[in-house]
Amino acid sequence: MYKVNCLNPIAQIGLDNLTDNFQLTDNVAEADAILVRSASMHDMEIPENLAAVARAGAGFNNIPTDDYAKKGIVVFNTPGANANGVKELVNAGLLLASRDIIGGANWAKENVDDPNLAKSVEKQKKLFAGNEIKGKKLGVVGLGAIGVLVANMALDLGMKVYGYDPYLSVKSAWQLSSHVTRIQNVEDIYRECDYITMHLPLLDSTKGMINKETIAMMKDGVKILNFARGGLVDSNDICEALDAGKVGRYVTDFPDPIVAANPKVVAIPHLGASTEESEDNCAIMAVDQIVEYMEHGNIINSVNLPNCDMGVCQSEGRLCIIHKNRANILSHFTTLVGAGGMNIENMTNKSRGDYAYTILDTNPAPSKEVIDVLQHVRDVMKIRVIK
Repeated sequence: MYKVNCLNPIAQIGLDNLTDNFQLTDNVAEADAILVRSASMHDMEIPENLAAVARAGAGFNNIPTDDYAKKGIVVFNTPGANANGVKELVNAGLLLASRDIIGGANWAKENVDDPNLAKSVEKQKKLFAGNEIKGKKLGVVGLGAIGVLVANMALDLGMKVYGYDPYLSVKSAWQLSSHVTRIQNVEDIYRECDYITMHLPLLDSTKGMINKETIAMMKDGVKILNFARGGLVDSNDICEALDAGKVGRYVTDFPDPIVAANPKVVAIPHLGASTEESEDNCAIMAVDQIVEYMEHGNIINSVNLPNCDMGVCQSEGRLCIIHKNRANILSHFTTLVGAGGMNIENMTNKSRGDYAYTILDTNPAPSKEVIDVLQHVRDVMKIRVIK
C-alpha cells in the first residue's frame, strides 16, 4: 500500500483515480508520494521513503527539483492541463490592455446616484476610449502549451502574430498555426510588436528579462501581458516605464505592492488557472502520473529526471533504478543481474543531464541479495522493485 499526502487541496475528481494500492495520509512523514499545488517544499523535511512529487500545475519553482533528483525523487508537473484557462484570461487581458474597461466600469459605479447618468455617460466615455486589437502586432514569447493556444487565438482575433521560442517542441510546432511568424531573436519582438505576452518558466536565464534595457527597445506605448510568472518582469523598471509613458499598460496575473499601486497596471490575483476545469485537469494528470510511476515505474512529464515508459510489466519482476549518468554503469547492472541467475527479458535506459533511469524486466523476479548488491553500486540513488 502506497501512502499519498496532499500538501494542498486536490480536486476530488483526480483523487478518485487513485487505485486500491493507494491510501491518503495527513502525515507527510509516512508519504511515498506527495501531491502539491502552491505550497513551498524548499524547507520541508521529507521522509526517506518519498519516491515522487506531482505538482498539479505547470510551474514548479516551489519544489527543489535538483535536490530531489540527487535523492532519487521524481518530480512531475502537468503541462497543458490548465492551458485553456490561461489562454482565455490572456484574451481578456488583451482587451483590458487596449481599452480602459476597468476605469469605465469603476466610473459608472462611482456615479450610480447621478440621476442624469445616461447623459453623463455620453460626455465621460471619451475618457476611457482605447484601441481595437485587430491588425495590431502581438509578440508571443514562449510557445509551449499555453503560448501556442494564445498565438492561434490572436490570429482568430485578426492580430498579426509573431512567436519566439528557441526550444520549440515538435508537439508545439505541429499545433502552431502556419500563419504565426516564427522569430529567431526575441529582440525583434521587442522592437516590432504593439503587444507582448510572456509564456515562459521562471529560470535564472529568464528572471527579470523585461527590464529597463529591454523595454528601451520597445515601441512607445507598448502593452505588456504577463500570465506566466511575476519574476519575469522587473517591477520597478516596468512602473518607471509606465509613468514615463514608454509602456502604455501592464496586465499581470502576479500583483506585488509595487505594480499593484500603479494606475496603469491591471493586476489580477493569479486567476489564470483558477477555473474548475483547470483544477480538475491538473488533479487528474498529477494523480495519473503518480499511479503510473508507483505501480509500473514509468515516468511521464518529469521535470528533473528522464521520461521513460515501458508499459505494463509482462515478466515476473521489474527493477527501476535512478542513478548518475556515467559510462559503463548499465553494463554493471546487467552483469550483476545475470550473476544473480536472472534473465533480462526487456530493458530501457534514458538519461537527462547528470541523471539516468533504467528499467529492467526480469525472469525470475529479482532476489533480495541481488537488490542489496545493486543498491551498493556507486552512483545509484534509488532502487524500486515493482514486482
